[in-house]
Amino acid sequence: MRYISTRDNNTSVTPSQAILQGISKDGGLFVPEEIEKIDLKNLVNMDYKSLAYEIISRFFTDFNEESLLEAIDNAYDEKFINQEIAPLVELGDIYLLELFHGPTLAFKDMALSILPYLLIESKRINNMEEEIIILTATSGDTGKAALEGFAHVKGTKIVVFYPEEGVSKIQKLQMDTQEGDNTFVVGINGNFDDAQNGVKEILNDDSFRELLKDNHYRFSSANSINIGRLVPQIIYYFNSYLKLLRDGKITKDEKINIAVPTGNFGNILAAYYGGKMGLPINKLICASNENNVISDFIQTGLYDRRRELSLTTSPSMDILVSSNLERLLYHLGYKDKELKRLMRDLTHNGIYEIDKNKLDEFYSSYSTDDEVESTIEKIFKDYDYLVDTHTAVGINVYEKYKKETGDKTKTVIASTASPFKFGNTVAKAIGINIENKSDFEIIEDLSNKTNLTIPKGVRDLKDKKITHKNKCEVDQMEEQIKRFLQIGDNDV
Repeated sequence: MRYISTRDNNTSVTPSQAILQGISKDGGLFVPEEIEKIDLKNLVNMDYKSLAYEIISRFFTDFNEESLLEAIDNAYDEKFINQEIAPLVELGDIYLLELFHGPTLAFKDMALSILPYLLIESKRINNMEEEIIILTATSGDTGKAALEGFAHVKGTKIVVFYPEEGVSKIQKLQMDTQEGDNTFVVGINGNFDDAQNGVKEILNDDSFRELLKDNHYRFSSANSINIGRLVPQIIYYFNSYLKLLRDGKITKDEKINIAVPTGNFGNILAAYYGGKMGLPINKLICASNENNVISDFIQTGLYDRRRELSLTTSPSMDILVSSNLERLLYHLGYKDKELKRLMRDLTHNGIYEIDKNKLDEFYSSYSTDDEVESTIEKIFKDYDYLVDTHTAVGINVYEKYKKETGDKTKTVIASTASPFKFGNTVAKAIGINIENKSDFEIIEDLSNKTNLTIPKGVRDLKDKKITHKNKCEVDQMEEQIKRFLQIGDNDV
């Protein structure tokens, strides 16, 4: 298997090199030159770890079997509080794929638990001696999951930038209390797109790369622009389909819908890759919040980020520039010069357009904050089940799809985070008075009303010490990294 850049077919690297680089030097993202079909009948009785090996080994072909099995075993261990890793819960005519049983209570754990092991092995394969600097922008969940995965990992340091006013209070606390001498967290005065664009610019800064090289460092990324982060997300879609098959909920080769709340398009792209590998998918349902740039794109073929970013109750999706769409465009036939032109139009004009007929595999719509709140209330009332704000976006958009199309295909909805990470909105939605109460008082009330145990990852935050107090403007991100690494002129 080789990986090529979306912007230059002549750029070809091995899997481990793609993982190490994170992003191609030409600014493109790495994509597999082919996606291998997989026979489902050989997978039906596999547990999560065995399935993980079957899928990942097809993408990362320069890893030996022993090292890959060790990485999988270390990633999906007791840190996941549910032995199934990603259980499937039936609610009426939908199946919620619970992806929040990892250490940071969000779906990002599913891939970021294994990425550190993939990176360290990639270093060994390529005889690399430099220390890896993981550079990450986050809209809330990626940051903590990456920090948790890389904290104390020898040979690595991790730098996370998040929008100071664009994450929930619990998400912010999770990051600012992170322990580990190799971790560095910075809140920026800007939104997620500012953080993401800043990270991309730094990753593509030749002079900064040279400065790092002179100091025996090398950049990589934990965002889903890194193929090592994206591929492990394919696993749980196969796992959910196979569970439906084992439980007799579907028959052999029966198609399902997959609905995914998404802002950066990585999580639904993993489902798209699953379909290319042979997963029987009828429709990919892309759920947006009020920042509905992806929804508009799928409906019209016009991607237009020229709008004000809204700060919503589903903050992990408050994004206007969806990086992983570049990979989808590549697979839809937009490559090399044509793709460069589209990305250039997006950067300079804030807009590009493609043939909307190429997007027929997808359906998309969006949810308002009011619809999110009413969905949380309805699910709790009807099923005595609590969902977070992002999952509510997915459920609400699925309901719109069903009403619009009449489609009765069985549907898996990605449930991406614990409701306790967004306690204020969730509590208010189910009738809890939140006025003049602290976040932790609200979480206690939420636990008492629902008879759900407060997850340890949230409960322990109350007494944790703030270890990161770094703030900066967007144009100071590079200087913050220099200060952390103690290289160059790092006066901030």
